[in-house]
Amino acid sequence: MTGKASRSPWPGTVAAGGALVLGAWLLAGGGTSGPPAPDGTQGMDHAATAGLLVPPRAHAVPTRIRIPALRVDAPVSALGLDGGGRLEPPAEHDRNLAGWYRDGVTPGQRGTAIMAGHVDLADGPAVFYGLGTLRKGDQVEVDGADRGTGYFTVDGVESFAKKDFPDARVYGRAADSQLRLITCGGGFTAAHGWDANVVVFAHLVRSVS
Repeated sequence: MTGKASRSPWPGTVAAGGALVLGAWLLAGGGTSGPPAPDGTQGMDHAATAGLLVPPRAHAVPTRIRIPALRVDAPVSALGLDGGGRLEPPAEHDRNLAGWYRDGVTPGQRGTAIMAGHVDLADGPAVFYGLGTLRKGDQVEVDGADRGTGYFTVDGVESFAKKDFPDARVYGRAADSQLRLITCGGGFTAAHGWDANVVVFAHLVRSVS
C-alpha cells in the first residue's frame, strides 16, 4: 500500500475517538489486564516462509472470516479511509464483525490484503479480542463473494506501539498472497485509548473454488 493507505490503522484521533467508547468495558471492570498479547515466541520468521508460493486467488470480495483456533466465524464489511488517510474501523453495532480494506487486494490475491476488527466494544470483547493468542501454523479461512475460500497459515503474531507502527513491514507489497489481521492492544487509558496494535501475519496455502 502506498500514499494514504500506508498509514497505520487506528492511530491518533481514530484510535482515541473510538477507544473512549470501546474501552468502557475495560474501565468498568469487565477486564483487568486487557486483551491477550503475543509473547516472544510468536514473532514472524521471514526465512521460514520464503518461497512458499501457491497460485493466487482471483479477485473476490471477502464475505466471511473464520479462525478455528479462536472460534471466530464472522461476516466481513468493507472499510475505507477517513479524512486523515487512516483506516476506518468496522461499525460498532456488532461485536462479531470484521472489516477488509476495500482499496487493497482481496484476500488470496497476489499482494498484501488487510483485514481489521475491534478488540472490544463497550459491553465486552469483540471479534479480534483473541488475536494475540494465535500460534504459528494456526489457520485462517476467508470466504469470497465468488463462493470460494482461501486458506491461510499464520506465520507470526506481533504487537507494535501505535507511535512506532512499521507501515512498510505490515503493508508492504508481496510477491505471494499475504494476509494481515489487525486489532488494537497494549495498554488502555481514557485519555489516549489503546496504545498498540496486534498484527497477525499469514500467507495463502491453498484455495477452494
